[in-house]
Amino acid sequence: MAKLIAVLNVIAWSGFWAFGYLALASGAGAGNQTVIAILLAAAGGAAGFWAYFWLIRHSEVTGYAKPRNRAVIIEEETA
Repeated sequence: MAKLIAVLNVIAWSGFWAFGYLALASGAGAGNQTVIAILLAAAGGAAGFWAYFWLIRHSEVTGYAKPRNRAVIIEEETA
């Protein structure tokens, strides 16, 4: 499953960069094409972020990567 998500990550980021470039490079006269390219780039970016964060979480759970340092809040009684 992790390899499938990794492939999705690569494809999603590729779509983000490709359609993002098309959205930026299209002229002012290509209104509908620009909107569609922006939507596809946003979808690729969202899928890329989701897949990336899933891979980070999965690698920490399986022990492949060291878990990040997280602050632990300890409430002390002040009575």
